[in-house]
Amino acid sequence: MNHKIRIGTRGSKLALWQAYHVADLLKAKGLDSEIVIIETKGDKVLDVSIAKIGSKGVFTEELEDQLASGIIDIAVHSAKDMQSSLPEGFELIAFTEREKVNDIILSHQEDIDYKNPDKSLVLGTSSTRRVATLKHFYPHIKTVEVRGNLQTRIAKMESGICDALLLAYAGAHRMGYNEKIRHLLSLEEFTPAVGQGSVAIESSKGLNTEIRNQIIKACHHEETGWRLLAERAYLRVLEGGCSIPVFALAIIEGDMLKLKGGIVSLAGDKRIVEEVEGEKVKAETLGKKLADKVLNSGGDKILKEIKSTLNQ
Repeated sequence: MNHKIRIGTRGSKLALWQAYHVADLLKAKGLDSEIVIIETKGDKVLDVSIAKIGSKGVFTEELEDQLASGIIDIAVHSAKDMQSSLPEGFELIAFTEREKVNDIILSHQEDIDYKNPDKSLVLGTSSTRRVATLKHFYPHIKTVEVRGNLQTRIAKMESGICDALLLAYAGAHRMGYNEKIRHLLSLEEFTPAVGQGSVAIESSKGLNTEIRNQIIKACHHEETGWRLLAERAYLRVLEGGCSIPVFALAIIEGDMLKLKGGIVSLAGDKRIVEEVEGEKVKAETLGKKLADKVLNSGGDKILKEIKSTLNQ
C-alpha cells in the first residue's frame, strides 16, 4: 500500500524538527510521508500570554480541523502542549521515545548563578508552572513573560529583556543550543510538565486502520507510552491546561511504574507533592490515584484559588 502519510505541523523550527523526526521514523519502516505546515492561533497571537488566550488547543485547534477534513493524516505536537482530553473524534495514537525531561536555564551569559539570593537575576518564561516553582524555591529571582518560538525567545533575551531563559531541555537540545545550557535543573524542584520531552502523534478516529497501525508500529515507544498514560490520567483529573501549574513525572523500573506529581500555588507559597506506585499496566489508574492524593492533601483548595485568579 503506497499511501503518502501527510504530517500536519506548525511552522516553527522546533515543530518542524518534530515533524521531520516523525517522517524519519516512518521512513525507517519503509513509509513515505510529506509535511504540511499549518499556522495556529498560538503562533499568531504573540503579545498575549497563553493563560489569557485560553490554553485549550491554542496550538492544536487548526491542526485538528485539517485532520477532521482529511487534508492531513496525522498531526505532530509536543506532548506537553496537548490538553488532557481531546475533542470528540480525535485520539493520540503514538508517543515517540522521550528525551531527557528536565527544565534548564539557557543563556548567552556564562555566569548565571540562580541559587545566590544576592545576585539579581531575570529569567524569561511563559509557563505558570515554572514561574510558580521559582517563587517557591527561589523567590529572589524575577521573571518576565517571553513567548514565541525558541529563536525569537533567544533574540529577546540577547536584546536584554532577561538574563536567561527557563526552558525544557528537549527543545533547546533539538535546536542545537546545548552550548548555551548553563544549568540542568533538578527534577525534585522542577518536576516537568506532563509529557515533557516526547512528541505526540494525533489522528482522527476515522483514519484508515491499516495506516494507523503502521504509524503506531513505526513511531510509538512503549515505555514512553506507559509513562504518558499515567501522567495524562493525572492531568485529566486536575483539568490542567497549560495555564495551571501542575506537574507529574512517571518512571518505569521493570514492570513497575512510579508516579510523582503535584501542584503549586501561583504565589509559590504552597506546593503539594505526592507519589504512587504500582504495575505499569495500571498506569491510568495510578494517574487517577495520584490526582486524588494531591487533591485530598489540599490540592483542591489550591486548584480553586488558581482557577478563580485566572478567570478574573
